[in-house]
Amino acid sequence: MSQSRAVTFDLAGFLASAGLGRRIVSFKPHAPIFTQGSAADCVFYLQSGRAKLTVVSKSGKEATITLLAAGDFIGEESMAGGVGLRMASATAVTECSALRIDRAEMIRVMHEEHTFSDMFVKFLLARSMRTQADLVDRLFNSSEKRLARILLLMAEFGKPGEPEMLIPKISQETLAEMIGTTRSRVSFFMNRFRKLGLIEYNGRIRVHKSLLNVVLHDRLPEQRAEQLDIASLPPKTRRSGRHKSEAVQN
Repeated sequence: MSQSRAVTFDLAGFLASAGLGRRIVSFKPHAPIFTQGSAADCVFYLQSGRAKLTVVSKSGKEATITLLAAGDFIGEESMAGGVGLRMASATAVTECSALRIDRAEMIRVMHEEHTFSDMFVKFLLARSMRTQADLVDRLFNSSEKRLARILLLMAEFGKPGEPEMLIPKISQETLAEMIGTTRSRVSFFMNRFRKLGLIEYNGRIRVHKSLLNVVLHDRLPEQRAEQLDIASLPPKTRRSGRHKSEAVQN
């Protein structure tokens, strides 16, 4: 019987349509999907659009944790133990469509449909790996490199298919919250990326593949050009240039 259900279960159809214990909801840009401290009684599956997760501290300071795209689940913490409270707020960044799945229905389908439970566990593992990568990024990388990584993630570089080079409209304040720096530093790096031809922006940001060099090789085009110029100089000139550089540093 269970094997028959696994064969006939339509995963794509389940996530695309309303039914018992689930309904499709729409959100306009900046509309709340759920708020911190509310009952964690359901899970949302983002069908289209972009959203963000934010946390507010006791002192009232707000921080953006992560950005979400179509194909992500939101509010998966509702599956841990009994019905608790949301630890973060989810807000639509662009116009969004989502499938709201009641907790009871989510538990049922996870127990009965292995195709769905496999897909959900895969999502949780990917989310865990992303969180770990974010932590490593925050601990070891410069704020400039962290900004480059966030922009590439938003453009979905590294995922199958062509990346969405034109990312959703996002404020520099939000980017600063995500990478742990100030808005003025984000503005400085964004202008630098634009002058180097790594991004374009006029209302919305267009990310170019060349920005990967900042993350993968930890260098900018101007740094690479400088290295080539030095390498092409005669040995004596190279040595004198090095001594001059050391004198400046000292």
